[in-house]
Amino acid sequence: MASGVIKCKAAVAWGAGKPLSIEEVEVAPPKAHEVRIKVVATAVCHTDAYTLSGADPEGCFPVILGHEGAGIVESVGEGVTKVKKGDTVIPLYIPQCGECKFCKNPKTNLCQKIRITQGKGVMPDGTSRFTCKGKPIYHFMGTSTFSEYTVVADISVAKIDAAAPLDKVCLLGCGISTGYGAAVNTAKVEPGSTCAVFGLGGVGLAVIMGCKIAGASRIIGIDINKDKYAKAKEFGATECISPQDSKKPIQEVLVEMTDGGVDYSFECIGNVGVMRAALEACHKGWGVSVIVGVAASGQEIATRPFQLVTGRTWKGTAFGGWKSVDNVPKLVTEYMSKKIKVDEFVTHTLPFDKINEAFELMHSGKSIRTVLKF
Repeated sequence: MASGVIKCKAAVAWGAGKPLSIEEVEVAPPKAHEVRIKVVATAVCHTDAYTLSGADPEGCFPVILGHEGAGIVESVGEGVTKVKKGDTVIPLYIPQCGECKFCKNPKTNLCQKIRITQGKGVMPDGTSRFTCKGKPIYHFMGTSTFSEYTVVADISVAKIDAAAPLDKVCLLGCGISTGYGAAVNTAKVEPGSTCAVFGLGGVGLAVIMGCKIAGASRIIGIDINKDKYAKAKEFGATECISPQDSKKPIQEVLVEMTDGGVDYSFECIGNVGVMRAALEACHKGWGVSVIVGVAASGQEIATRPFQLVTGRTWKGTAFGGWKSVDNVPKLVTEYMSKKIKVDEFVTHTLPFDKINEAFELMHSGKSIRTVLKF
């Protein structure tokens, strides 16, 4: 059973647009169907920066951000049966309750059991487990991994192989799983196909990896930052191009390069203009474009309906379509057996106190993923 309140270090976002502040926070014990986790490693993702910027309409402050993490169960609340103290786990921002109509439907991974409270930055009972300087601090994405200890719902945790290196597999909590699943689950890339990947950050590289594993024969990476090309080729891109190198729109360039368009395209940026280009770069009759990047709130996509009438398909994906509790442990196993890459995504490792430096590295485009260790 759970012990008392734990005092520990966390990075608190006191307000939009401000640097994170390393503070001592109190973490309350887990209530029924909750799990308290000692976070061993966490990474920084653009989604954290998006909320920190103030652009996220669901963003609440003060908050403890972070959703790509891994750790060890410190204690469990009553009624928790799937994990116990000492288990190695990855917290999940898309849970899997197994009971809601979404969980029961094989077509989706979007469990809705705790969606409302998670979006409001609180635990399922409507309260927070974090306090700092006498103030309650909001949770983020149901995970809040930028804290030495965090509390999550028991449906938001995947028990993984205890031998897995946590400073690597923490990345399977978001970016790698998202990109890999976009290729193998959402697009269902076929052997011999031609793929285009827009945006060569961590998620784009994971898409490239998925396309290669699925047997694609041609994988075209697209990014305006040419420093990203070497890494993309290491992951399986057969060629890389920049939209700035041609006066023609990038979709026209791709259609010419591929005798009519690509079989599968992926937008891994969150830019609605690029989403249109990705769709229009697809081959008439069968091309499929998957939106992986998250656009800013309120933005809309556009294309001519004729693009769809003539056989193109426009899809989206969240967390790569993986039902999380079932599949994150399997993804860890695939990494341990060297089927998927994880280590290669980690470009920087820093102590947790240097978290603001990790955000700067991400914004500068110099990092793929920075892992922070407690």
